[in-house]
Amino acid sequence: MTAHNPAANDQSTMQPLGEQTVDAFLLALSAPTPVPGGGAVAGLLLAQSAALGEMVVSFALSKSKFASFAPVHRASLAALTELRQTSMRLADLDAAAYRALNRLWKLPKEDAARAAGWTMAVEDAIQAPHSVIETASSVLRQLEPLIGTTAESLKSDLAIAIDLAAAASRAAAWNVRANLPLLEHEHERKDRATALESALRDIALRASTLSARL
Repeated sequence: MTAHNPAANDQSTMQPLGEQTVDAFLLALSAPTPVPGGGAVAGLLLAQSAALGEMVVSFALSKSKFASFAPVHRASLAALTELRQTSMRLADLDAAAYRALNRLWKLPKEDAARAAGWTMAVEDAIQAPHSVIETASSVLRQLEPLIGTTAESLKSDLAIAIDLAAAASRAAAWNVRANLPLLEHEHERKDRATALESALRDIALRASTLSARL
């Protein structure tokens, strides 16, 4: 059995997710440290959703039978590639945001550094997973034109892409909910919680509608 190496885990949590091996990421995720955590997983789920969409549409672009859809497919491919890259950046951003917030949390409340950085750290910790939810909605919009215009043999891959995008939004929402209570004003907490649940309902409806069309 390989010995557990905390130093290696610390190094991997600082390394961009896209530069890590799958095994290194899973080792860091399994370690008794808060980063990486659920936020990184949410971003990675979404990146995989976009990547599956890229695979489905790339296959269609390689087949003459789908040539009439090529302009739409090329636009979707470019958008999904960008969304995959964005999702990976958001996974790293979420980890960095939580790391910064956790660092301040450990300081005494009267500490000047905590007071100076707290509001921005809380906002960053909310905004990172919120951006994952917004990006998930964008991924679903780009998957929609692939339904009925790509290979029937890859329908299951498209279905999984849809499911992963919806799951990523739900996963990210947990981190938003966890950090909303840290906002100073109650009205802001309520407004943003309402907006969050509305966005999740919209994504769930779009995902179920797309799945039903497969």
